[in-house]
Amino acid sequence: MNILLTGFDPFGGEAINPSWEVARALDCQPIGAARVHARRLPTSFTGAPEQLARALAELAPAVVVALGQASGRAEISIERVAVNLIDARIADNDGHRPLDLPVRADAPAAYFSTLPVKAMRDALRDAGHPAGLSLTAGAFVCNQVFFELQHRLAGTGVRSGFIHLPSLPEQAARAQPVPPSMGLAAQVVAIRLALAVALAGHPEHAAVADEGAPTS
Repeated sequence: MNILLTGFDPFGGEAINPSWEVARALDCQPIGAARVHARRLPTSFTGAPEQLARALAELAPAVVVALGQASGRAEISIERVAVNLIDARIADNDGHRPLDLPVRADAPAAYFSTLPVKAMRDALRDAGHPAGLSLTAGAFVCNQVFFELQHRLAGTGVRSGFIHLPSLPEQAARAQPVPPSMGLAAQVVAIRLALAVALAGHPEHAAVADEGAPTS
């Protein structure tokens, strides 16, 4: 079985992105009967969905976890819902800054994660990692990738979702006031554990059923 783990290239003037550093540290690592395959996505509203689609077609993964950077957050943030909205507060790496647009005009307003989000959070906390559930993945490329992922995999039974990571200490040290951060080694250990829980399942803790779309 394959696990697809994606991260982003640096953006917003940064020289590093923890999401890609964590993903590439876990590339080719075995987890149970599965193997991790890391792919770097561009922080681009055009390029990220294209490369995500290519990776899904290539690997036919059983589990997909997309990682992103959330500066200012102090914990591993397991996202619960992707919204059908692009509203960029800054330009992407191609210089584009779309405002108030849908990710997909023909898609639902939102999709839930199909990862066992509460089981992942609880396992991380039990192991001593700061972790929580989040109800907003923003409206930048992270949310776009999360939404695209859930849209493409809706109804397939593939477990998929998004996790935001804190800044690395070397990033935080350059900001004033100094924001929260987490070391790379700790993030790698935490995401490895999260992937193991996602692979194992625990469907009773999943956000919704496999179809992924919110229902009334």
